[in-house]
Amino acid sequence: MTVLDRSELQASPLADLHLIADQIGLEGFRRLRKADLIDAILGEKKEDAGESDGDSSGEEPERGARARRSRSPRSRRGGSAAKSSTEAGPVEDEEEAESAPVDSDSAPPGRRTQRAQAGRGRGRSERDRPEQPEEPGQTAEGVVEVLGNGSAFLRVDPPEPSDGDVYISAAQVRRCELVSGDRVSGPVRTPRRSERYSSLVRIDTINGRSADEVSEGTRYEDLPVAYPSERLAFDSEDPTLKAIEWLTPLGRGSRAAIVGGSRAGKTETLRKILTALAGREGIELTLALVGVRPEEVGEWQAGPLAPATTLTFAASPDVQGQAAEPLIETAKRIAARGGDAIVLIDSLDGLHPHTARKLLAAARNLEDGGSLTVIATAARTFGGESTVIALDPVRASTGQPTALDLVASGTLRPELLVGEDGAEAITRARATAAEG
Repeated sequence: MTVLDRSELQASPLADLHLIADQIGLEGFRRLRKADLIDAILGEKKEDAGESDGDSSGEEPERGARARRSRSPRSRRGGSAAKSSTEAGPVEDEEEAESAPVDSDSAPPGRRTQRAQAGRGRGRSERDRPEQPEEPGQTAEGVVEVLGNGSAFLRVDPPEPSDGDVYISAAQVRRCELVSGDRVSGPVRTPRRSERYSSLVRIDTINGRSADEVSEGTRYEDLPVAYPSERLAFDSEDPTLKAIEWLTPLGRGSRAAIVGGSRAGKTETLRKILTALAGREGIELTLALVGVRPEEVGEWQAGPLAPATTLTFAASPDVQGQAAEPLIETAKRIAARGGDAIVLIDSLDGLHPHTARKLLAAARNLEDGGSLTVIATAARTFGGESTVIALDPVRASTGQPTALDLVASGTLRPELLVGEDGAEAITRARATAAEG
């Protein structure tokens, strides 16, 4: 029988010691420091082999007794501690990460003998098998889903999760400014002992372009813009939505405010717009509730899109702004990478005027790129809107078919959205409304 030598164990990496401890059935070895682990391994070997070293000091027998006390019955292995380590997301042990398992073919002869001896007649669990080397050329491609803690998953079969999904660290998400919906690719490594999913080693491409090119691109605010030229069709029979679609049209990249006095129907109109746009392919739709009435929260949550943030009017203007600004920043990144994002905000009234203008100003139609559309409710305009949808509280309260105040409403360059004939029809309708 091969006897383990203390000096050889002390020169071994921690991962090798973990492997030996696992194969001889030593319980709780991952919680031990290296020196204590070596003591426990030597005590285990002496116990199994029935040996004694004859040391009059009694130090080695004491170590063996200490190791025996640390062992639990074999039937208790694989309990709740093992379960908790595998059900969580990827977790990396610092000592294991620094000391990768040594391949048995490349280990010194003495170490190979130790492993063969330690593994005699003993099985080991799937959780504690040594990490396999990364397969060369193994890559993954899929759609990013950013989680609330800042990390993300690369969904290989979107939108549903699957066992083949790949974990993306929060540092990579921040560095590459990833947002949900981005399509990325890159090499992956297989899961470590305490991990469930493979992990992305690096990000090579984002939406078909080099990750370096995307990260070094022009700032969103410096990208060239144009007036909206692609109309947002609602395809609704609701009279107010039909009037908005043709008389105050919205386009991809519009900066729109739904304005009116109290009980003019601003929130209800925004809710109808959300319902008409929800589920559209090619559009990243986001709903922000800031400064709403508490009773309205439940109605929004029962709708087709869950709010990304929810604050009642009890929140301060600063808090409301801090909740809405990250949503706009995410939408800006989507637009800069060629996507179309729409952010609905109810409402701007509780924000500082500067913050409200900043949120509206983010909307734009990028030349040779994507678009960011902002549609928000407010008691008044802030300036700079490309579309104003004004509602008449009298018409709304008396149940007239449409609550649109056509004279106070309007869209800049409507001919780009509805054509020259459509723009002339809008002019005639406004003139008739003004006369009446």
